[in-house]
Amino acid sequence: MDFKEIQELIRMVNKHNVAELTIENQDFRIKIKTALAATTMVQAPMMMPQMQQPVMMPQMSAAPEKPQMAAAETKSDAAESTGGNTITIKSPMVGTFYRSPGPDKEAFIKVGDEISVGSKICIIEAMKLFNEIESEVSGRLVKILADDASPVEYDQPLFLIEPK
Repeated sequence: MDFKEIQELIRMVNKHNVAELTIENQDFRIKIKTALAATTMVQAPMMMPQMQQPVMMPQMSAAPEKPQMAAAETKSDAAESTGGNTITIKSPMVGTFYRSPGPDKEAFIKVGDEISVGSKICIIEAMKLFNEIESEVSGRLVKILADDASPVEYDQPLFLIEPK
């Protein structure tokens, strides 16, 4: 199993809210755990005095509703339209964001640069692994939303792109 396949597994686990996934082979074993695995719900019984009236609680829906998006706007999981004519490229993972391959190297992209699908746009370091992130859209870089060498969260906006 190569690194790209492992990244795709992590994306799918996050996308489908899987708590834990273990894959074992002759050569290796991989175990992916999310925050869902550590979350447990404990409900204690409520004791009410005889004289007290019951309190009415508002009903809550079982699952939060997601806003509907047009099919043209769902270009990928990592890119989302922000209105107008820009697309937001979001972080595919949690880690440290780097604009260049090294401290003394030039940045992968700068504001105003034209990028194409598959071009390297940044590096995100996660657990001492440096993941080169490629663009899933083509266009012109309008704005960089994350600071160099700063921590980023999953799905955090990184770049604004004006599509071609």
